[in-house]
Amino acid sequence: MVKKEGEKIKKPPQLLRGMKDILPDEQKYWSFITKAVIKLADTYGFSRIDTPILEENSLFVRSVGKDTDVVEKEMYTFEDRSGDLIAMRPEGTAGVVRAYLEHGMLSWPQPVKLFYFGPFFRHDRPQAGRYRQFHQFGFEVLGDSHPVIDSQLMMMAYRLYSDMGVPVTLQVNSIGCPGCRSNYLKALIEYYRSRRNVLCEDCKRRLTKNPLRLLDCKENDCQLLLQDAPQTVDFLCENCNSHFVKVLENLDGLDIPYILNARLVRGLDYYSNTAFELWPQFSGDSQDSGWAPEESGQAGRQNALGGGGRYDYLAKQLGGQHTPAIGFACGFERLIVELKERDIKVEEKVLPDVFVAQLGDSARKKALKLFEDLRREGIRVAESFSKDGLKTQMELANKKGVKYALIIGQKELMDDTILIRDMENGIQETVDSQKIIPEIKKRLDKNGVVAKNGQYGSFHL
Repeated sequence: MVKKEGEKIKKPPQLLRGMKDILPDEQKYWSFITKAVIKLADTYGFSRIDTPILEENSLFVRSVGKDTDVVEKEMYTFEDRSGDLIAMRPEGTAGVVRAYLEHGMLSWPQPVKLFYFGPFFRHDRPQAGRYRQFHQFGFEVLGDSHPVIDSQLMMMAYRLYSDMGVPVTLQVNSIGCPGCRSNYLKALIEYYRSRRNVLCEDCKRRLTKNPLRLLDCKENDCQLLLQDAPQTVDFLCENCNSHFVKVLENLDGLDIPYILNARLVRGLDYYSNTAFELWPQFSGDSQDSGWAPEESGQAGRQNALGGGGRYDYLAKQLGGQHTPAIGFACGFERLIVELKERDIKVEEKVLPDVFVAQLGDSARKKALKLFEDLRREGIRVAESFSKDGLKTQMELANKKGVKYALIIGQKELMDDTILIRDMENGIQETVDSQKIIPEIKKRLDKNGVVAKNGQYGSFHL
């Protein structure tokens, strides 16, 4: 096309910054993780829940915390056409608790065990494995305060990664209940107030608005101050200390190695008592060495794969009854980075066993019906009906690695037959079209390919 003078050339639309297309070659990783999560959920009796991407903005302000970075800096909010302030969900727990309260799950047998996966949104700085639309899977247990629930959830998360070939370091802390935490915050404020001139601007503001967030800061000077800051475990009340000791004793009984990280508080206001994170292990890391991401030099390059903790006071904070609860969430993108870096082999897409080829419009009509008949019988089948030449179709069939090609040409139409070509040895045999499905099933079963009704889908080239 010739460009006219003065005419601007329109560029194709571009992907938004911080977003990512998940292309076909990547899908095997997503399927691999999704299957592992569903298997884990089935094993431990979790039921799936899907909450909306859009929620009232106030849900996250009240739960996550209005002075957190998530709400202040990262959350996508907008006013809809009704004038309501809407937020795109930045995390999953608040929506699950809202659903628990709204649908009367308190009357269900307790605890209620739910899991989910889906997209979430934060206007964060894009980097490797972190996008503004990101995906997480999560597990939540609502309606039970027993410390064994904490330990079991951590064990589930730890084993899930281990079973996928990604060794992780489990870091654990307790941030106490609101009662004992108030004493800790007094000591924390006193410590930082005397060092205020060293704090970054964000931490100076946090000191008055939300002191617990001081422990989240990644600025170098603030990290140095953190080393001598008061520790939450030194201020736990008797009940919180007892709960935490039982959690750790259960982990010991499960032979789950962990590190006590007294600086771990997580980044959301609704957490209480047990808090934990999972970090990837690297060459030379030791589970029992007191390793932490900051100490290993990996913190700037990597992020936690996931984490969670108790949120016993969130349901009441949102207007419901007191409901003890705990959960964790993990990121798909970060896990996929680890799978690739460790060269973990994941299951490839199931390939077809049969290819249907045709020559001419009349043969194409019959091939269309044959394809559907094969598909209904659970036979993995491929085609390329828009192609005319047999040579092109056979090249495609060979590329897909099928075992047999079923060919319908003019002669086969006249004789009501179908030509079967063995793609490995090239031997061809003509079969009555009424007997083609039993014949193909017999051959596939003989080769160790047992096709079951509805088990396989179809493939299109």
